[in-house]
Amino acid sequence: MSRIAETFSRLSAAGRKALIPYVTAGDPDLSTTVPLMHAMVSAGADIIELGFPFSDPMADGPVIQLAHERALKAGASLAAVLAMVAEFRRQDDRTPVVLMGYLNPVEAMGYDAFIREARAAGVDGVLIVDLPPEEADDLAVQARAAGLDMIYLLAPTTTEARLALVARHASGYLYYVSLKGVTGASTLDVGDVAGKVETIRNIARLPIGVGFGIKDAETAAQVARVSDGVVVGSALVGKIAQHAGNPGRILEDVPAVLRQMRQAMDHS
Repeated sequence: MSRIAETFSRLSAAGRKALIPYVTAGDPDLSTTVPLMHAMVSAGADIIELGFPFSDPMADGPVIQLAHERALKAGASLAAVLAMVAEFRRQDDRTPVVLMGYLNPVEAMGYDAFIREARAAGVDGVLIVDLPPEEADDLAVQARAAGLDMIYLLAPTTTEARLALVARHASGYLYYVSLKGVTGASTLDVGDVAGKVETIRNIARLPIGVGFGIKDAETAAQVARVSDGVVVGSALVGKIAQHAGNPGRILEDVPAVLRQMRQAMDHS
């Protein structure tokens, strides 16, 4: 059983939901990411989505776009991100790590090298935002052979036919994007989310994580009631931006947000 599957199974048995923070690796500098990953786990994170920076993060709003810019300016690269995962694994062999990003850096590295190095580093899953399952066979075959989960996005506009197609190709979990638009946009309607998650459950057997629009502990708790996992990104990346020149504050404030969400989710 993969680390991701084991995590969802363990949480389900305990009646709990996964808290899945996203941060951009290398933001605000190369030395802060790994300590931050450990701090997030201590604060209640169950799975970490680690973004690898790219110059044109088209699905992201300004908060995460700026995080990519800061990371690239600090010298972050896909190879550097994989090294961060390997460093994280020296102390944590339990928490799943999902690499999230865009196809261009993966193509630049080469599929063979990317999968080989990701597996060696201890990566558990891959979510390539701009690589739909219809075009992912070359990467997906290698990922499956290496034991890496391929995670895909679902949107409010996803039809049931396409949902079924995505579910056939996905593993690990499905990431339901709860809003039309980019990361950090708008305020979500939990009733709408609940209805869509029910539709997904009727078609797919994988756990469902919900992201986009989760800004605080109350919203995290509401989403946790209707899903298997809560993905939070912009709310954390905003804290990193606020204290970009003070890594110590980042290591305090980001985990503080997660602790509030974890407590609210566990008592909802």
